[in-house]
Amino acid sequence: MVWGNLNTHVSRAMHGLASARLWLTIYQLPPYAPELNPVEGVWFHQKRSLANLTKHSLDQLTTLVKTRLKRMRYRPRLIEGLVAETGLDLQPP
Repeated sequence: MVWGNLNTHVSRAMHGLASARLWLTIYQLPPYAPELNPVEGVWFHQKRSLANLTKHSLDQLTTLVKTRLKRMRYRPRLIEGLVAETGLDLQPP
C-alpha cells in the first residue's frame, strides 16, 4: 500500500492496525512528492484528455470523467506505466 501523509495515514490508530497485519507492506511517501504518487499520473492523464472539451453542465463533466476512468481500468499497460514512472519498487522486501 502506498500512503501519502494524510493525518489518518500517520495516526497511531492506523499504525496499530497496519502492524497487526504482517502481510501488509506500507510505503510512506515523503511530505510532498507528487512524482512518486501513481495517482498523480492518473489525474494528469485525465486532465490532458479533457483539455479541449467543453461540457455544459457538471453532470456531463462527471459522466465524462467516470467514463474515462473506467476506460483506464481496461488498459493495464497504462496503469503499469504510471506506476513505473514513479520509479518505485513496489515488490515486498
